[in-house]
Amino acid sequence: MDIETLAVRLGVSVRFVRRLVAERRMPFLKIGKFIRFDPADVDAWIESRRVGPSS
Repeated sequence: MDIETLAVRLGVSVRFVRRLVAERRMPFLKIGKFIRFDPADVDAWIESRRVGPSS
């Protein structure tokens, strides 16, 4: 998925997603000049940052 789609999915701004990528704080793929995200990697990244007991 692209940056815009991920921003909508996470409920954050595109700028915030770009900052996460620049700081290498989340997994991404660079294909040529394009930044893309594997949905499975994003789900795992979100799960690894969960605080408290899982439901």
